[in-house]
Amino acid sequence: QVTLAELGGGSAQPGGSLRLSCVASGDTRRCTWDMSWWRQVPGKERELVAAMDDGGNIAYANSVKGRFTISQDSAKNTLYLDMNSLQREDTAMYYCKSNCLGRTYWGQGTQVTVSS
Repeated sequence: QVTLAELGGGSAQPGGSLRLSCVASGDTRRCTWDMSWWRQVPGKERELVAAMDDGGNIAYANSVKGRFTISQDSAKNTLYLDMNSLQREDTAMYYCKSNCLGRTYWGQGTQVTVSS
């Protein structure tokens, strides 16, 4: 019984910044830090944005390299996505994902809208 909750979405202007948080709650004892951020635009498939694993390996989509940073705070059971230099193309619903004992958990999503 694991729940992921994304927080921090909202509106920003091009060039602005937002920090997204993914807070894990419930029985997370079998969860690891093999977690990732995804985003989805209506009518398109969900896209992997950034991922990390227990070994500290991090990978980013080419479209966000140099602008987004994924990190975690184990004490708070929280995964972060720091988004800088936001572009209109970053507008999407952002989701966090975790695998716990082979089961996939998704957050409810948080909307990010970048416009001027």
